[in-house]
Amino acid sequence: MFETRYYTRFDKEYPDKLRFIRDPPAGIYVRGDLPDPDKKTVAIIGARACSQYGRNMAEYFARQLAMNGVQIVSGMARGIDGVAQKAALSEGGRSFGVLGAGADVVYPKENRDIYEMIQGHGGLITELPDGTAPLPMHFASRNRIISALCDVLLVIEARVRSGTAITVSYALDQGRDIFAVPARLTDPLSAGCIKMISEGAGIAASPNDILKSLGLMQEEKVKGSDGSKINLKNLTRDERAVFACLDLYPVSIDEIVRMSRLSIDDAMASVMSLCIKGIAKECSSCNYIRSR
Repeated sequence: MFETRYYTRFDKEYPDKLRFIRDPPAGIYVRGDLPDPDKKTVAIIGARACSQYGRNMAEYFARQLAMNGVQIVSGMARGIDGVAQKAALSEGGRSFGVLGAGADVVYPKENRDIYEMIQGHGGLITELPDGTAPLPMHFASRNRIISALCDVLLVIEARVRSGTAITVSYALDQGRDIFAVPARLTDPLSAGCIKMISEGAGIAASPNDILKSLGLMQEEKVKGSDGSKINLKNLTRDERAVFACLDLYPVSIDEIVRMSRLSIDDAMASVMSLCIKGIAKECSSCNYIRSR
């Protein structure tokens, strides 16, 4: 069991990223570790009541970023926050939860597995002492800590008026880069992201957009069936063409042939090869998706 430690702004352990923001916490309570200041950090935030699309995107971006050594920060809330943090941890990455309660309080209860795992592979951070309940007034304030600890803030699904918008405002004030994942124009959960993009946020069309902004290698990696990390540049030309056609939603072999402009035989051979390598899978008869 990890014990709670307390650092004031006068302690060397206190993060510099917090030390120089407007209204820095007088002190922080920590269980586990603090983010490594020498490693890049991305905050992934978004809607609590997210869609399946949002969940898929949160998992996809968090896994890819974790594979490239990026630390993930979030608020451990329901929805996008928890999904992203769990995905990063499951990929062997490091994640940090900024809480709106005491470090000894598990909230929400369904994230207990993340709460327990994160302390050995990252840490829990809060400005509130142990035993403090997760009251609504605490969450808006903690959002300035989430944004301060990151190099890039990534938003996946958000309504126009939301806690996510508050975090974005803090990030702008702190000079952080902001990216948003686009989605359907008619979806209320996309309205916040669309507004951010229209006001100048970067479009996160793929994890490479985030990696590029961080100055990291722009080579998308996927996990093979044996657990190894496969660099997409090592696939054959046909395999890359087929993989580019795949999504987290089913794509038929006919659509793959049309988009890749390969023959049916070459497309089938390539998709079967990707399935064998474990980076694609057949979800129904002749319909395929990317493995996450």
